[in-house]
Amino acid sequence: MNSQLKRINHHVDVCVVGGGMTGLIAAVAAARRGSSVLLVHDRPVLGGNASSEIRMWICGAFGANKKETGILEEIQLVNAQRNPDGLYSVWDSVLFEFAYFTPGLTTLLNCSCNDGRVEKGRLASIDAWQLSTQSWHRIEARFFIDCSGDSILAPLSGAETRCGRESREEFGEEIAPIAADLKTMGNTVLLQLEETPSPKPFSPPSWAYRFDDDSNLPSRIGNTFGHNFWWLELGGLKNTIADAEFIHDELIKTAWGTWDYMKNRGPQAEKLTNWRLRWMGALPGKRESRRYIGQHTLTQHDIEAGGNFDDIVAYGGWSMDDHHPAGLYYPGAATIFHPAPSPYGIPLRCLYSRNVPNLFCAGRNISATHCALSSTRVMATCSLLGQAVGTAAALCVAHSIEPNEIAGPCLDRLQEQLMEDDCWLPGRIRPVAAPMNEATLNTVNAACLTDGHERNADGAEHAWSAPLGSDITLEWSAPQYLDCLRLVLDSDLNAPKRMPCTYSIQSQCLVMPKQLIRNFKVEAQCADGIWEVIHEEVDNRRRLVVLPINREVRALRWTGESTWGAAELRVFSIEARARPMPLSQTPPPGQNWNEVVAGIPPADLAEPDHGLEGSGRGTSRFGA
Repeated sequence: MNSQLKRINHHVDVCVVGGGMTGLIAAVAAARRGSSVLLVHDRPVLGGNASSEIRMWICGAFGANKKETGILEEIQLVNAQRNPDGLYSVWDSVLFEFAYFTPGLTTLLNCSCNDGRVEKGRLASIDAWQLSTQSWHRIEARFFIDCSGDSILAPLSGAETRCGRESREEFGEEIAPIAADLKTMGNTVLLQLEETPSPKPFSPPSWAYRFDDDSNLPSRIGNTFGHNFWWLELGGLKNTIADAEFIHDELIKTAWGTWDYMKNRGPQAEKLTNWRLRWMGALPGKRESRRYIGQHTLTQHDIEAGGNFDDIVAYGGWSMDDHHPAGLYYPGAATIFHPAPSPYGIPLRCLYSRNVPNLFCAGRNISATHCALSSTRVMATCSLLGQAVGTAAALCVAHSIEPNEIAGPCLDRLQEQLMEDDCWLPGRIRPVAAPMNEATLNTVNAACLTDGHERNADGAEHAWSAPLGSDITLEWSAPQYLDCLRLVLDSDLNAPKRMPCTYSIQSQCLVMPKQLIRNFKVEAQCADGIWEVIHEEVDNRRRLVVLPINREVRALRWTGESTWGAAELRVFSIEARARPMPLSQTPPPGQNWNEVVAGIPPADLAEPDHGLEGSGRGTSRFGA
């Protein structure tokens, strides 16, 4: 390192590398569970493939009530309330908020990891270069989580990886190629279209590729107004890391040529008269590169069997969506959707390195075959993996254990914590907190509020419903000291809540779920029998709500006053707890600008003295 450049040292419990949806959620989860966390990301904005730089949809499990919850749902609900027009600058602000206002989490943007130090087989520290500040950062951590997608910590630590497609024989996967190779799914540069009130002509750059009616492009166009150009794909025949810049250049020339064809010669040109190219990505989105080798490698058969693992910590439900490595070069179908059950379980043993004991992984780099990766790689599934490893890393910190030692009671505790934090684990029923065993509920259909199911599943209804203004009262025969009240509300798990891919004149992009409860209050009755309002929520935008109680009570009364549009209240769970759990964080209010200016020394606001007489001092800065 150059001695003239600034060096900054950090010592944390957990270091997360990669600030896509997976890494952001992993970092937030670990910090909320009590660890000191540092998040290193090499881009100026968070979100990875979902960021304003790439703009891929957040997709996940198919089927009714299968949507991923936890921190991902929390983020998407904040975005729906703040960002009805689906603007990516606003989306960036939501992700920024979750990173920068989570206590215990430090974030380094524009910071690229490029070296590591191994001691006694463990990854001890990494070095990263922050371009914006021209400074080196050394991060020492007890545990590392690689959410970089390209598995940057593997070559720095000696962790074992695999790349490309396994042979059909290696894992007995019928959908795998007969012979193994290094081919992968390719990269995509996305386009976004915008409708305008008047015709918009278009002339492509001279260096763009030209597509004509006899090219293979017409078979890819499909429904222009319902997709996000995911099929603009190249790079799977090369190395998506080593050849990334060449692939980028080819994609840019291809993207301009695609819009030229659609706008000027294609079968939809007339329909696109008033449409223009609103945005083109400068950074390709990747699907596949290096994958870690963990204690277990997830396969096609694991997925098809439903993933009934004892150490389940997340789930998938996207089909095994295998893109041809030739991408646009290939004249046939762009992708084959091999069926997969929804949901299927994903085990913890796929989420850490088998030979570097303190290294977790999450995202599209987990221990899986190419066939299994074709399902697990979508971002909603990866978000669940991020929350799982963030929570697991914090558990390892708290109990001074390694990832491969999470078993027995520790595994039970990890799964309990994930379910507490609103992560559904298919096949598991969430245990009820001890105070609820002694509580009496004063409402009809109360059983569904404490049955351990916090979404409708398998055609069964698990939500309590009642008219607006109704209440739920919990009573105890003797006073109870309670730490918090936990509620799970209905946020419509059949709505994807994803950012838009096209912008028409008429559309409203994002709306709050109508059935989500908007305003409510909580009252407590102490030993003297007097009811006191201890919490009032206005414009609620959370599905999981955790409220502090921190007192001894005889009864609690929750009253739902309004929703975001539905005519009745819907609650999946209500639970008084005697053991604390992380509260969802709300960023502090912004500071008044005048207060900021008042804190600056007057000398710093004075005009510079250039030592020149008649220099105009005392006149306007904008002219005499």
